[in-house]
Amino acid sequence: MGDGMIEIWGKEIPGFLPELGQNVPVLDPYLVDSDSPTAAVVVCPGGAYMGKAPHEGKDIAKWLNTIGISAFVLDYRVRPYRHPVPISDARRAVQFVRANAERFNVDSSKIGIIGFSAGGHLAASTAVYPLEGNPAAEDPVERVSSRPDCLILGYPVISMERYHHQGSRDNLLGPDPQPELVDALSLEKHVHGNLSPVFIWHTADDEVVSVMNSLMFAEGLAGEQIDFALHIFPNGRHGLGLAEEQPDVAAWTDLLAAWLVQIGFRRGE
Repeated sequence: MGDGMIEIWGKEIPGFLPELGQNVPVLDPYLVDSDSPTAAVVVCPGGAYMGKAPHEGKDIAKWLNTIGISAFVLDYRVRPYRHPVPISDARRAVQFVRANAERFNVDSSKIGIIGFSAGGHLAASTAVYPLEGNPAAEDPVERVSSRPDCLILGYPVISMERYHHQGSRDNLLGPDPQPELVDALSLEKHVHGNLSPVFIWHTADDEVVSVMNSLMFAEGLAGEQIDFALHIFPNGRHGLGLAEEQPDVAAWTDLLAAWLVQIGFRRGE
């Protein structure tokens, strides 16, 4: 179990509409008991911007705990909310954890984000379009940056143009989005040199979200000389999560654990 849901916005939730019947955005914390501050990761489950898959939330958080990382599963707003509501929740989540680092016994310089499928698009959007933070803000959460210190993507939706996932695009942008919005949310086109290190995994025969999403994003990362790891497994259905049913793909967790040591995000065993 997590340690109790935490509302991230306070009394004023930008764009919140009670009549839509969705919960207020919350984080479900899974904290590591440690004598010293740990790294932390905000977890964004997938669900085509229409729902959130439980196995891409708490299961991931519990696994992160096994490698000494505290985790915070984000319940972000989805359809009928549109862009920029989901990214506003994800940015706020990173800021909230960073601003409350001492409370959670986490290292404010080691706050990452992980996302799966459409949650991968949300996580990547948060990394590509961070808020710098306003030191003069009255709200202490707004004073800190929303830039994640690492980005982890599992079979992510990346593009809203080529090889896009139609359901995610429709739910996030609506049925007839403006071309400039489609362009802005096609993240492979907006990789920049200030991105943190990135870890990506996908299966080559994913029939729901084309592996081309990961390959295009990796190409952009290489072009900007961003530190990244890319693992493409030959076979596996979409939405595997920890992939316990398929041991060859489940190796992604060991690969990620080792990579997090390599980039200095966590200590080695």
